Amino acid sequence: MRLYYDQDTDLELIKKRKIAVFGYGSQGHAHALNLRDSGANVVVALRDGSKTKERVVADEIEVKSFEKAAKWADFIMVLLPDQVQKSVYDSYIQQHLQPSDVLAFAHGFNIHFNEIDPPDFVDVIMIAPKSPGHLVRKTYQDGQGTPCLVAVSQNHSSQGLDLALSYSKGIGGTRAGTIETNFKNETETDLFGEQVVLCGGVSELVKNAFETLVEGGYPPELAYFECLHEIKLIVDLFYEGGLSLMNYSVSDTAEYGGYVRGPEVLPASATKERMKEILKKVQDGSFAKEYLADCANNQQKLKQYRNQTSEHQIEQVGQKLRSMMPWLQKKLVKER
Repeated sequence: MRLYYDQDTDLELIKKRKIAVFGYGSQGHAHALNLRDSGANVVVALRDGSKTKERVVADEIEVKSFEKAAKWADFIMVLLPDQVQKSVYDSYIQQHLQPSDVLAFAHGFNIHFNEIDPPDFVDVIMIAPKSPGHLVRKTYQDGQGTPCLVAVSQNHSSQGLDLALSYSKGIGGTRAGTIETNFKNETETDLFGEQVVLCGGVSELVKNAFETLVEGGYPPELAYFECLHEIKLIVDLFYEGGLSLMNYSVSDTAEYGGYVRGPEVLPASATKERMKEILKKVQDGSFAKEYLADCANNQQKLKQYRNQTSEHQIEQVGQKLRSMMPWLQKKLVKER
């Protein structure tokens, strides 16, 4: 995999384009603001009547409707939720695409699983920051940047990669380093990592450990601290220096206990077999079909899972304990 930095790309390529960022959520606001501050010609595309319009205007970026933005732009970055992208593309974007336009994404889901099928006369590229949007914005403002992945699915203009790198430079990605990949690898590794580690695996491990201690007669407050609260300390060490720094930083007792008991909790053979089954469901598109079917059913399963999580004892205990920690910024989960 090749790494690209600021000196490897030309910001002027993206500055010559008329960019419409569809959506102003976590990634959308960061991309739009960073591009604007890099001197690019950018607007934000929102649905008619969107409540987000006031925030975009306050941030001093022009707002256009989906329809008008699609007509105006020659570079469209789609930063809407995966389940919304196809309907917006079909209704507002597709009919306005012109030869040598660019259709861009920050995740390959809809292209890789053929939900969106662009015409062959446009470039189809991806610029995917490996960080939440608020850090994409903050690191840019601090003069640094967030690593990005770039990929080209269709290269009609023969400039697909150059345009992706120029866009990455515009949002700060080439300051930290930008890696070239492809839509397949980005999509499948992203979904797999979310499901088995980042969102699925970690959450289930935490809940099961918490329940084991509580069922063993230990106070739920202690179980919360040991099984959830202290994860941040370990994750920060992972982030800063990998497994080696974590093991170096904890006590010898913790290090030894981790070596001998971790494989007992998650035996490699059985765990990898389950992970391989999950990876197959990502690769063959069955997870995508399952997810989109639930979206078509008003996300009934997703809402049920959300309710189950919010009602778990660990959430009730955690809410009480976090209220005792004034240094933690209060972050309320709003209904969606």
